Amino acid sequence: AGATFQYLSVQKTGARQSVGLIQLNRPQALNALCEGLMEELRQALEAMESDPQVGAIVITGSQKAFAAGADIKEMQNKTFQECYSSSFLSGWDKVSTVRKPIIAAVNGYALGGGCELAMMCDIIYAGEKAQFGQPEILLGTIPGAGGTQRLTRAVGKSLAMEMVLTGDRISA
Repeated sequence: AGATFQYLSVQKTGARQSVGLIQLNRPQALNALCEGLMEELRQALEAMESDPQVGAIVITGSQKAFAAGADIKEMQNKTFQECYSSSFLSGWDKVSTVRKPIIAAVNGYALGGGCELAMMCDIIYAGEKAQFGQPEILLGTIPGAGGTQRLTRAVGKSLAMEMVLTGDRISA
């Protein structure tokens, strides 16, 4: 994937260099998903999808955080009208449209948008310290990138409702 990224570490790995590895690399913000990171992720996924050598893709974060959610500081001053007219979050679903298998390797926090990002992947491998949650309710909002629908399919209606309405987390 020859590009240089500010928020990602991207490489091919494995015995035949056939696994695309994308590591979220914004440690000072617990890999918060800012617009720049999500644009780089989209670019990296497109490059790996078009690379015939890559057979599968792994997205991971750090031991402390897969992704602690959307970058709230970046979002806090936006009005509903600004978000709606600018198609805010429109590129976030790229992960779910890639035709190659994508594995989320999660350890640490996968909260809000980070939990949604993991759920967009085809498979989630969770480490012992993984914490999944949709804490948006604690900020007076709800999940915005398909989290309510994906979470319900993943854990069932009752647990999804509990997580979304209380902000409680679940472990691996």
